[in-house]
Amino acid sequence: MTNSRDLVLARVRQALGVAPDAMPAPAPAPYEPAVPRSYLREHGVRGAEETVDLLAGNLTDYRARVHRCARADVADTVGALLAARGARTVLVPPGLPDAWLPGGIIVRRDTADSTPHDLDRVDSVITGCAVAIAETGTIVLDGGPGQGRRRITLIPDHHICVVEVPAQVVSSVPRALERLSVTRPLTWTSGPSATSDIELDRVEGVHGPRSLDVVLLLG
Repeated sequence: MTNSRDLVLARVRQALGVAPDAMPAPAPAPYEPAVPRSYLREHGVRGAEETVDLLAGNLTDYRARVHRCARADVADTVGALLAARGARTVLVPPGLPDAWLPGGIIVRRDTADSTPHDLDRVDSVITGCAVAIAETGTIVLDGGPGQGRRRITLIPDHHICVVEVPAQVVSSVPRALERLSVTRPLTWTSGPSATSDIELDRVEGVHGPRSLDVVLLLG
């Protein structure tokens, strides 16, 4: 029996209040210090523009639609995406910049008393993000300003996520983790929500938005 296994079994016995076996097990010890993480932090050497291109390519592979625009054009870009879907009612979280919102739409601010049924009735949701990971094509939200509660990006059928470039784009998951806190409600999104059955029939929108538009806000 290995020392690690002895330690695990001893902790289980302690938690269950079970008497130890005839062979005494070691007393539970404090957890070991953090393991040194000397693995590769990112793969390859890329400049900022190449990193953004990689993010866009991987997002597209996951069937997200990627759009690039200047800061002055973000409202027009978002407006065009909403118009293409015929969306009239849009949900936004607290802290979302007003400059990102086009005119001619009904804007609903998310509140704590919004029910799942309320959220299901909106056409689209617009948020920012905490960080975007190029190597995996992943958008991470942590509930910060402009991102809102987790439920608002999981219930509505259409999500528009604005990523500020290059400030919010990193190369790899380890680089992203350096910016994130495990105490916050993290949502990791790689393309629209999708799943497949045993016959590999893909179904989208099962446990999240069926459509994901990512706006890369340049500058």
